[in-house]
Amino acid sequence: MLKTIDYRELQGNYVLIDVRSPSEFKEATIPGAINIPLFDDEDRKDIGYVYVNESVEKAKQMGIEAVSRRLPEIYEKIAALYKAYGKLVFFCARGGMRSCSITALCNSLGLKAFRIKGGYKGYRDFINQELPKVNQDIKYIVFHGKTGIGKTEILKCLKAKGCDVLDLEEAANHRGSLLGSVGLGEQTSQKQFESLVYEELKSRKSNYVFVEGESRRIGNIIISQCIFDSMRNGIHILGEAEISYRAKILVNEYTKMENCKEEILLALDKMSRYMSEDNITRFRQLVAEEQYEEVATELMIKYYDPMYSNEFKKYNYDLVFKINSVEECCDFLITWLKEQIGV
Repeated sequence: MLKTIDYRELQGNYVLIDVRSPSEFKEATIPGAINIPLFDDEDRKDIGYVYVNESVEKAKQMGIEAVSRRLPEIYEKIAALYKAYGKLVFFCARGGMRSCSITALCNSLGLKAFRIKGGYKGYRDFINQELPKVNQDIKYIVFHGKTGIGKTEILKCLKAKGCDVLDLEEAANHRGSLLGSVGLGEQTSQKQFESLVYEELKSRKSNYVFVEGESRRIGNIIISQCIFDSMRNGIHILGEAEISYRAKILVNEYTKMENCKEEILLALDKMSRYMSEDNITRFRQLVAEEQYEEVATELMIKYYDPMYSNEFKKYNYDLVFKINSVEECCDFLITWLKEQIGV
């Protein structure tokens, strides 16, 4: 009998194996899952076309032939994972043919294997139901501040020191501005973003969670309404720093990658609607000369600070503080939080 398990029932030592195609896996998967595709992208496209337009039986036959070609490689990877974990949990798109067939094969070979009921679609239903629940009792400490004060670095430091943190920009793989994708590569999909947020909130140790103040959109990502509402009703704090400090933070963040110059130039093109052609031309020249600190300073003065000035007037802040270093700021915020919650 085929062993099926609901995602909610997973416990103990197991490995999640996503048998969907590489492109399906790349778009979104269950965090921590390993991709061992039964079909590559081309196979999936061809089989899907035949399934819809010609014959189900012919499509099945094509699937068997495609898997057969790769079966030794597939089994080698699965056997290595079984040796490490002792329990295999497979899923495909809807818990159908792909996960059923590989689960049945593994069990017939004496490997303890299960498939997730409903596949990735079932998991998405779980996330849609559970994300509002896991968010329900949280009191967000919403960290505001002008561009370049180092909010991301401070959040990472707080997390390293044991505080609960929800880093929305890390989950989105985007910094939330027109220059927000520089050096980061492709942005996370909406589905994967929600999964990463759920995992972070589920693993928290308390109901006080530090988060950066954001608009509801981060690049192409939309923050879930329940989380955004909780953030608006949270504790709001405001960090301030000298512009020279901010410029150094920005330069350090945006110039980490080898191709940063090309990406910054492309991002500047997107900003042409917000500033004059003369300014864009000047910034491009400065970037070409690697005068990054001058560019960062002028962009904050002429673009970022004026654009976001009204954002900081929306809230009454429970705390306003000066930032001189990441480490010092973290220690200050940890002491302040302990005083607030009486620890």
